[in-house]
Amino acid sequence: MIKAKQGIKIFTGNANPGLASEICERMNIPLAKADVTRFSDGEINVQILDNVRGSDVFVVQPTAAPVNRNLMELLIMIDALKRASASRITAVLPYYGYSRQDRKVQPRVPITAKLVADLITTAGANRVLTIDLHAGQIQGFFNIPVDNLFAASVLLDYLRTKQFKDLTLVSPDAGGVERTRAFAKRLNASLAIIDKRREKANVAQVMHIIGDVKGHDCLLLDDMVDTAGTLTEGVAALKNAGAGTVMAACSHAVLSGPAIQRINDSALDEIIVTNTIALDSKRKECRKLTVLSVAPLLSEAMNRIHEETSLSSLFV
Repeated sequence: MIKAKQGIKIFTGNANPGLASEICERMNIPLAKADVTRFSDGEINVQILDNVRGSDVFVVQPTAAPVNRNLMELLIMIDALKRASASRITAVLPYYGYSRQDRKVQPRVPITAKLVADLITTAGANRVLTIDLHAGQIQGFFNIPVDNLFAASVLLDYLRTKQFKDLTLVSPDAGGVERTRAFAKRLNASLAIIDKRREKANVAQVMHIIGDVKGHDCLLLDDMVDTAGTLTEGVAALKNAGAGTVMAACSHAVLSGPAIQRINDSALDEIIVTNTIALDSKRKECRKLTVLSVAPLLSEAMNRIHEETSLSSLFV
């Protein structure tokens, strides 16, 4: 528990109020009051109910599905807080929506992650706090300070409580090897890679596995799980290669479309995620889902930002 602070206000929209409440509880301060509703035509209506003049304000709002509504709530709240004379506004995005559109991969396509960064900055945010950006270079899309925390500490603390037989960490693609290698080193585990060929968006075909997984317990590691196509095909490939228990871990459980059904129907034993995205209903639908809280990580970071002290020890 962090000692209660003066001059700090924490607000939230409708994206993940449970996480915001948990952060406030750990920081020993009440959740600041704001009405975030919609007019009958769908436009978002925001009214800040607490006095924020001269306050250090944090807005906890992951831009997950419904991404456009949650993003607009964030932008409008930031604008309202700026016009209410808040001293500093930190946008806390545990999950940064549109992060996968971070570069041009085809002609005449947008770089939407940069557009979102510009919108947040123009709305009036003074800094951004986020977790496990899909691409680290997104930090450079902002002209304000960005603190990109890692959920690794939360996931590792849980994984160290498990008993594994010859644990092998598996990267679902070549792009995730660096992250997976770092986890493997901390868990004293071996490393394997799934070689896949993506035919089109949200459709992946597993080719073969690089590394020895026969008779090993395997942990698939990724930054997010969306439709779970890559995940479940990876699980099937590992099982076909003779793997024992197969688990998965990721920071962001997007779980869109057929994801829950695919996970339930797969040979996956457990999927470990964090609550950067609200998962209340999906917990009930997926018996294999284990949800860990990032509230301790975020509350500590927010406390240090408020006190103007270093966050370096949190970047592990």
